[in-house]
Amino acid sequence: MPVFESQAIQRQLRADSDMTKALTIQALDNFPMIVPGDDLAHIVVDVLKSNGLTLENGDIVVLAQKIVSKSEGRLVDLNTVVPSQRARDVAEATDKDPRLAEVILSESRAVIRQVPGVLVTEHRNGWVMANAGIDASNVASEDGEDNVLLLPTDPDRSCGELREQFRIRADADVGVIINDSFGRPWRLGTTGVAIGAAGVPSLWDQRGEKDMFGRELQVSQQAIADELAATASLVQGQGAEGRPVVLIRGLEFSASDNAPARPAADLIRDISEDLFR
Repeated sequence: MPVFESQAIQRQLRADSDMTKALTIQALDNFPMIVPGDDLAHIVVDVLKSNGLTLENGDIVVLAQKIVSKSEGRLVDLNTVVPSQRARDVAEATDKDPRLAEVILSESRAVIRQVPGVLVTEHRNGWVMANAGIDASNVASEDGEDNVLLLPTDPDRSCGELREQFRIRADADVGVIINDSFGRPWRLGTTGVAIGAAGVPSLWDQRGEKDMFGRELQVSQQAIADELAATASLVQGQGAEGRPVVLIRGLEFSASDNAPARPAADLIRDISEDLFR
């Protein structure tokens, strides 16, 4: 089983006292292919057992977006899509399939940038990302189909529902994160980002606390859910690894006034503070 333990991912998180000093991050082997209607919580608990693991209070389960979307039936066959004139115009500007452009626009609030090969939009849930997160990699198509996969309708709600199912099936109070791969302005490559979260402090607002020398922190906000999502993506992989679920253990960061459990939606910067558009 892939296990990643490193000083590079150790964190000392301070709320009222010292908290986490080490984390264990373990990807689950032998995870089955997911199809629409699958009971993800049941499958995860079974695969944990086959990997010699059981959920414990305080664990965090990170699930790749694709398996959540597949279980929720978020597949679209491009052969069923009739592109609008706007989609045809966007497709011409970006060298994309007009049918795909139509689906991207249907999932977006606005087009942020479009150049040949690149279409960046604001997803209807607020994320700014390429192609509204729609992807065809690791998505099966039967004969005559041309399937793409959309993001979950409401990832925070999905995390909350999975968390409740884990409580019922494994008698454990755990955190749940759905992660996806995002690009970043001015940085090459992608990194894991939390698009859904429940039972974890997605954003730790440290403003007003003191640094080592007693200075008051003015702007410090730590994106804990994103850091956990990125850490999990290291062992999930991006290709044919087949390890979409990761168990993170050791984050003893209880909810408090400073760091309550918050949804991943709280990580989206308000447009009034957005300096990049």
